[in-house]
Amino acid sequence: MNGHPSDRAIVVVTNPMSGMGRGREVADAAIARFRAHDVQVIEVRANSAAESVRHVRDALAGAVPPESVVCVGGDGLIHATLPAVAQTSVPLGMIPAGTGNDLARELAVPTDDPAAAADIVLQGRTRTVDLGRIESAAPDGSPVWFVTVLGTGFDARVTVRANTMRWPKGRLRYVAAALVELSGRLTVPYQVELIGAVTDGLTSPGVGSRLETTAVMVAIGNSRTYGGGMLICQDAIMDDGLLDVTVVGALSRPQMLRLLPALSARKRQQHPAVQQFRAEAITLTAPGAPATADGEPVGSLPITVRAVPSALTLLVP
Repeated sequence: MNGHPSDRAIVVVTNPMSGMGRGREVADAAIARFRAHDVQVIEVRANSAAESVRHVRDALAGAVPPESVVCVGGDGLIHATLPAVAQTSVPLGMIPAGTGNDLARELAVPTDDPAAAADIVLQGRTRTVDLGRIESAAPDGSPVWFVTVLGTGFDARVTVRANTMRWPKGRLRYVAAALVELSGRLTVPYQVELIGAVTDGLTSPGVGSRLETTAVMVAIGNSRTYGGGMLICQDAIMDDGLLDVTVVGALSRPQMLRLLPALSARKRQQHPAVQQFRAEAITLTAPGAPATADGEPVGSLPITVRAVPSALTLLVP
């Protein structure tokens, strides 16, 4: 990040609807901060994820090479931008304006101060992390990337429902959606196949690294939290070349009512029905179980997910 300040340029991807409409206000504050430091801003506002990716790639190939791509929004906008920056040397920054902002929280990026978050981008300190890659999840057969957590089963149903709700706001929206989903069927039979499993300090997957169980949900984490801070993969490390797997077994509704507040309070789980694994790749199979990644729908099971080491460069404090 050398050169004169007037030579600096960044791509800013915005989502005005992030955070129940807070995105535009946050974007204006961040862009003003960048311009106050003589940084040229190439703003991308598109109607779809595919269009955003196309515009970002065009900007990166332009006459003025931008030094970074910055997302003003939540985890969903970052997820949509990943295809443009994954496995490149272009750093990704974030100005949090979403509902959950789990990646920002994981990296200690301020979630309520756009100017402070913009200053992190301007400082240019980077960290390289892994990504999760969902094999052939897209309609065209291309891989789908995620940076935080992939959820399947109950938690995916909660996320899909929460994304359609307008009230309550913030993290309480996920709690409300969970209470609604608790009234339906909780468990489904899962097959979990671990490839390159690591058992040190975690549950042993058994012979052949294959687990067959009845579960409420199975989450695969590159980072520790989702849904606005729910601690689902409590020991996940973003740069260890592995993905953490949390299997929540056949809990009763009263047990789930105790588990969900504990996850929201970021308490470590030691319930006998909660198992944790770590592996290079995971295949999940369950009838009719939906999947979400970074809070966005990515289809349904069966699904194969693989850790891709050092696939993303992030701008961090």
